[in-house]
Amino acid sequence: MTPRTGHVGLNVTDLDRSLAFYRDVLGFTLLAEGKEDERRYAFLGSSDGDARPVLTLWQQARGPYGEDRAGLHHLALEVDSIDQVRTYEAALRGQGVAFAHEGVVAHREGSASGGIFFHDPDGTRLEIYAPTGAEGAPAPSDSAPTCGFF
Repeated sequence: MTPRTGHVGLNVTDLDRSLAFYRDVLGFTLLAEGKEDERRYAFLGSSDGDARPVLTLWQQARGPYGEDRAGLHHLALEVDSIDQVRTYEAALRGQGVAFAHEGVVAHREGSASGGIFFHDPDGTRLEIYAPTGAEGAPAPSDSAPTCGFF
């Protein structure tokens, strides 16, 4: 048996700013928070009532995300439908978030899966996608997966 992903931990520069983004814009639920100086963190869960953390934010970063360093490439968040992807897209646009591609794009040419690609307040690359519904959406590259190069 291979292990399953339990939760993802992200280092952030400003916990309050990142918590507002992940909670208020993306809809995660705050499960627990550490407010002690030099030990600030937030455990976030899904909005379906499951009490397990799926994302943790640690206020430990001294600078923005660096895509040129080893470590997290991007965080992909799956939803059930392309309509849900578009709902998130509208909410993110309302917050002034910039996107790597215009609108919903396919994961590769002819793929049924696809989504939106953007960055969090610290520059961490994020993707919200649906496994189906992106048929006919453009693919930024003919040969490389969209999520690999943004």
